Amino acid sequence: MNFSSKLLENAVAEFAKLPGVGQKTALRLVLHLLNQDKEEVQKFSGAISTLRNEIRFCEVCHNISDQQVCEICSSHKRDLSMICVVEDTRDVMAIENTSQYNGVYHVLGGLISPMDGVGPSDLQVDSLVERLKNDEVKEVIFALSATMEGDTTIFYLHKKLKQFNISISTIARGIAFGGELEYVDEITLGRSIATRVPYENSLSR
Repeated sequence: MNFSSKLLENAVAEFAKLPGVGQKTALRLVLHLLNQDKEEVQKFSGAISTLRNEIRFCEVCHNISDQQVCEICSSHKRDLSMICVVEDTRDVMAIENTSQYNGVYHVLGGLISPMDGVGPSDLQVDSLVERLKNDEVKEVIFALSATMEGDTTIFYLHKKLKQFNISISTIARGIAFGGELEYVDEITLGRSIATRVPYENSLSR
């Protein structure tokens, strides 16, 4: 792609680094910004800069937060006896949109994937174990994507957590194998949470 300006080319190259954004889409976004008032563009760039510099991760569940402890973990309306284990923040948002779950979360920050060099030590596993030492927790729900990496992670976590006197369940497989939570419709995901099954039962299927 030929550019009439090096500044334009550099901006397009940066936008094209975003996931799912090719050069043509990046060019369209950059040209759109050029047509906006300078104040609007500064507001846009300022929001991104502030996000990157000031964002925090909840000290309890590791979800993205503005405070040391996120609104979900600090809410008196949430059921602290249930912890839903998810891969990342997108999954928290997807489950929250179903309005079918009132417990709290634990964000692993990824899935075990030897092919990608991601092992248990790269995830927030130890902090999950520490949370279960609190007798208040009665159930852990695995809400991980129905993929090989998701199943591997669940299997590993189950072995780590079965020492505790808690119920361990996994969301019902109304989700096709290979599916990721963030792309599942809210009704299907909500039903999967509501009709969760003991993890041991899922192993025998």
